[in-house]
Amino acid sequence: MLARRIIPCLDVRNGRVVKGQKFKDIIDVDSPEDLGAFYSKNGADELVFYDITASNEERAISLSFVEKVAAKLRIPFCVGGGIRTIDDFSTVLNKGADKVSVNSAAVSNPLLIKEAAEKFGSQCVVLSLDAKKNDAGLYKIYINGGRTETELEAVAWAKEGVRLGAGEIVVNSIDEDGMKNGYDTTLLKMITDVVNVPVIASGGAGTKAHFYEAIRDANVDGVLAASVFHFGEIPIPELKAYLLEKGVVIRK
Repeated sequence: MLARRIIPCLDVRNGRVVKGQKFKDIIDVDSPEDLGAFYSKNGADELVFYDITASNEERAISLSFVEKVAAKLRIPFCVGGGIRTIDDFSTVLNKGADKVSVNSAAVSNPLLIKEAAEKFGSQCVVLSLDAKKNDAGLYKIYINGGRTETELEAVAWAKEGVRLGAGEIVVNSIDEDGMKNGYDTTLLKMITDVVNVPVIASGGAGTKAHFYEAIRDANVDGVLAASVFHFGEIPIPELKAYLLEKGVVIRK
């Protein structure tokens, strides 16, 4: 059985790590390189960095932090936000990232997934889904940092992303983002049931039990969180010990 991954998520704005709720009410946390180095030394399996305003501001991803992060980390890391072209993939990977995450640009140009997978390998291409349930009970995809609803349905888009070559799917529930009520295991299971690549849960972790429930109930390959790690509410070594007690295979 593959080990489940514990993945802190670092949202970056203006060169600083920030955190909010439902993509709003943003507060400052730390510098990307210092917080990344802390996690690298304290049990994180990998990290994800998102430039959270790049897509909405229609600008390229801010790359100044990527090299600094790469110099301090001993674990893999993924970078996303404002990735629009194959050249953007090349630049981020050349700066030291191991994976590149696409969201808004992939919705506008799905062939970007295919082109990136063919050039860099599927293992480098992460499709990030920001999903929110509507009044009809359907999970719709949002872009531009959760600001713009699309016509895409989350499960269908996940399947199409994998067909095009995405090697990993990150599923972020906008409804649960920063709320600490638990991951949306219903949405996660809908996706893990139909794709054959790793699926990462994002949005909603507030207790150690929430991480376990996402693994147990939705069979996710990794669990991603931000504020509970950033503010020391759940130390990663403590979380790993808890999951190990529950019979979850984790990386020591």
